Amino acid sequence: QVQLVESGGGLVQPGGSLTLSCAASTVTVDDAAFGWFRQAPGKAREGLACITSDDGSTYYADSVKGRFTISRDLAKNSVYLQMNSLKVEETAVYYCAVDFSSRPNFFCQTLVSGHIRPDFMAWDQGTQVTVSS
Repeated sequence: QVQLVESGGGLVQPGGSLTLSCAASTVTVDDAAFGWFRQAPGKAREGLACITSDDGSTYYADSVKGRFTISRDLAKNSVYLQMNSLKVEETAVYYCAVDFSSRPNFFCQTLVSGHIRPDFMAWDQGTQVTVSS
């Protein structure tokens, strides 16, 4: 069973930056695609960014393109989400998800389009990000 441990959440002012980390166990970041999504209270899950396992190609939702950057560190077996110019409405629980479809591009396209699929995606408890002055 994959365990994902997210960290880096917290309180940040509007316009500020935050970097989230996702440390994985039992799967390496170059064996499976990883992505990030978020969910605010009373709102649907929103796919944000994704990185493929093979060549590290990245995918972004339009809402975060140019402001968020997903990356990975093979030595630390971790995936990161650098978030800049954060907005109040981006307050949510942020989740790291891993692919079990073995189709990294399909996983990424599905995730960033907002379709969070428990049949081939796994995620853990998430980390709270609060954007407030």
